[in-house]
Amino acid sequence: MSSQMPDPIDACACPLCGLPNKCAMEVAKQKGCPIAACWCVNVSFSQELLAQVPTASQRKACICQACATKDPYG
Repeated sequence: MSSQMPDPIDACACPLCGLPNKCAMEVAKQKGCPIAACWCVNVSFSQELLAQVPTASQRKACICQACATKDPYG
């Protein structure tokens, strides 16, 4: 019987596209610097967008600005 460990969540990668999310808060945390506010704290994310985030990544990795501002109809 083998049990696979789930892949660790990369808090610096967007859970939707996998590219760097440039989360200022996560970068500061990893560098041991004072945590600065990120661009995302002043943005409202739609429920439709948040629903696309895999369950394992919810509240663990930020959506990048490109995915957050992508036109869902375009």
